[in-house]
Amino acid sequence: MPLALLALAISAFGIGTTEFVMMGLLPDVADDLGTSVPTAGYLVSAYALSVVIGAPLLTALGSRIPRKRMLVCLMAVFTVGNLASALAPTFGLLIAGRLLAGLPHGAFFGVGAVVAARLVREGRQARAVATMFLGLTVANIIGVPAATLLGQQFGWRATFLIVAAIGLVAMAALARLVPPLPAEERTGLGSELRALGNRQVLLGLLTTVFGFAGIFAVYSYLASMMTEVTGFAAGSVPLVLALFGIGMTLGALAAGPLTDRALRPTLYGSLAALALVLAAFHFTAQVKWAALVTVVLIGAVGFLTTTPLQMLVMNKAQQAPTLAAASNQSAFNLANAGGAWVGGLALAAGWGWTSPTLVGAVLAALGLAVAVTAGLLDRGTGDASRIVARSGEKETEPAAGAGVPAGERTA
Repeated sequence: MPLALLALAISAFGIGTTEFVMMGLLPDVADDLGTSVPTAGYLVSAYALSVVIGAPLLTALGSRIPRKRMLVCLMAVFTVGNLASALAPTFGLLIAGRLLAGLPHGAFFGVGAVVAARLVREGRQARAVATMFLGLTVANIIGVPAATLLGQQFGWRATFLIVAAIGLVAMAALARLVPPLPAEERTGLGSELRALGNRQVLLGLLTTVFGFAGIFAVYSYLASMMTEVTGFAAGSVPLVLALFGIGMTLGALAAGPLTDRALRPTLYGSLAALALVLAAFHFTAQVKWAALVTVVLIGAVGFLTTTPLQMLVMNKAQQAPTLAAASNQSAFNLANAGGAWVGGLALAAGWGWTSPTLVGAVLAALGLAVAVTAGLLDRGTGDASRIVARSGEKETEPAAGAGVPAGERTA
């Protein structure tokens, strides 16, 4: 694998750390800035909202900027946003800092996924994309717990200073290791938007929203389930979350080779397994060892869906894959918010602490239904849109109907 993928993974590590660390720092932020914890929770929502808006906006605006320069610029905005968060004297300015830090999130992963796919030979593109996402999973195992501990010991501002430093390291790595890559040929805002109108792209994004909403319907309330149902002490929750991160990493490691071999079967299998595991969690949550095993499995099969979903929208977006890939990150964040909301409705209805597991299973099943429908509609279309250009080559649009028939291997 090219060293450039390491630069992408480092960047993903920093982004993943700043995205999730705020959950553990909310009490510290609230105490320091004189607000309540529920109000401080708007910092999480602000970041997610910024990702949803920033992903398509920045990607479209930067469609003609060379890919390497675009990546460095996006990481620079991320770094400034985290530095602004660390120095924010008021809650309002901290909200602004979080909005700025989240703005390049989706665009970076969109551009980064396309760059990763173009750095390797045909047949290894999903592995390359999965390698970038490994930085995100490792952030959940190491970055978030370490940053949370740092913030608790030295103040929450220290956490964002460290993340800003990671951003600087990532910028240097991108500048040094990523080869020059041109912007996509014949792309502009109109081309990018037309790519999003592709039926398969829209169905792929819808699959992401439903499938990942199933995960976040459970993950959002995992800590409460572990303490209220399983019987773990509050101090054990970070260990449980780390196990979830380990599962995510295992899923990411398996996703690349499986997606390169068979994209749609990998997607179908992972969504079906997710629905089953989430339903099983309704029962295994009663037993400590079974609950821990299930938490790892949820992380593994859940993250197994990310690479095939990302590759699917990139392949089907034809000559403008970057906006589709970035929009998929917006879909992930919509799933985050929507899953937490629907899971919360089940709890508010008095259905019990494990009710979000059944809600999540239904959402994952809906994601599977959308994915299977998309696959059936794609049969016989001859649409073999693929990300074929590599580093040093001119990026070209595949001819309509050329190449591997749809439904084979990664289409």
